[in-house]
Amino acid sequence: MELSAAALAVAGRCEGRVNELARRMTREAFERLPAYQELPGEVKDVEMAATARHAVRLFLRRVGGRAEEGDLEFRYFRERAAQRAEEGVPLHLLLGTHLLGQHVLWQALRDSAEPGEEAALNELAGWLLEAQARMVPALAESYLDERAALEAEAREERRTLVRALVEGSPLTPERYGRLGVADGGLVLRIGVETPGGGPPEQVAARRLARRLGTAVNRLFGPEPLAWLEADGGVLVLPRDGAGGLPALPGGLTGQLERAAGAPVRVAALPADSGPGVAAAARTAAEVLRLVRALGRPPGLHRLEDVLLEYHLSRPDESSAGLVALLDPVYERPELLATLRAHLAERQDRRRTARALGLHPNTVDNRLARIGELTGAEVGTAHGFALLLTAYTQRELRP
Repeated sequence: MELSAAALAVAGRCEGRVNELARRMTREAFERLPAYQELPGEVKDVEMAATARHAVRLFLRRVGGRAEEGDLEFRYFRERAAQRAEEGVPLHLLLGTHLLGQHVLWQALRDSAEPGEEAALNELAGWLLEAQARMVPALAESYLDERAALEAEAREERRTLVRALVEGSPLTPERYGRLGVADGGLVLRIGVETPGGGPPEQVAARRLARRLGTAVNRLFGPEPLAWLEADGGVLVLPRDGAGGLPALPGGLTGQLERAAGAPVRVAALPADSGPGVAAAARTAAEVLRLVRALGRPPGLHRLEDVLLEYHLSRPDESSAGLVALLDPVYERPELLATLRAHLAERQDRRRTARALGLHPNTVDNRLARIGELTGAEVGTAHGFALLLTAYTQRELRP
């Protein structure tokens, strides 16, 4: 829409006042938006003034039909908005400054109008409002895009740092201190029982990891030390102010299960130092593996829950002989089932018989056959320990 000659005349009277108007814009921003007083001098005295001058000149060029078309018109302001986002200036402050500048420009146009030029002034007001309707979304979009990019970069950097912490990559003492784990903390290994046991497809995996992340943020606050993927991950909770281990929220696994839509196991182990986090994470992973293999129900697990099985499943020079001890039993499914039930029922022959749906005498006969094949005295404490160790080594060792 072209402006009338009267409107062009009113705007033209501001051509020689660009620097004065820019100074007024910045001065009013400082007076009415106190947070701007805290900005560096270079931003206040140089960049803001330059932006204000550019804004006034742009309006006057647009009035005279000399502005660039399309997005190029706002490129300068978009770049400044992205810069303010990078510096951490709040969005409301950025937009507030822009609107104050528009008001200063409107005052200058009003002061330049002479009696009888009210219609021309109304035309210019319409142009200002139209420019504002285009400028504000452009500024907000550039600002939010930059903030989103910066936050994504910070999250990825933090995730990479947590992964290095969990995997035992050497970090500097300053890094341990910055993460809050110089004195260790509580390490949580999370395992999601995905349907079918295999990894979900890529899109579903990303969604699952995102839901887990949301649940973890809700439980432990924003920006926890977490490395999460579709099948679970690791969470490191720093010690509290008194140096103690943090308490876990009630219903922890239930909330994670609702987020994952699948059963969840959590193994919790303490770490006594920053470098000790990696060892605690490895042990927590082994605890999860053991409770799965032992058929324990999903939930919260600690090393104390599987101390014996953990110890017995560690391989050493005797492991090969122990594993071979049960070779003939594994060739007979009925004997293997009886051994498993007998160990699970702590040598109680009647409970073993009920578990298998057999007569106790049948159980006795099978146990005697196991003793013949392995050389273990099944009815004695030594024989039970020998068979338990051999079975654990065979079934549960890494």
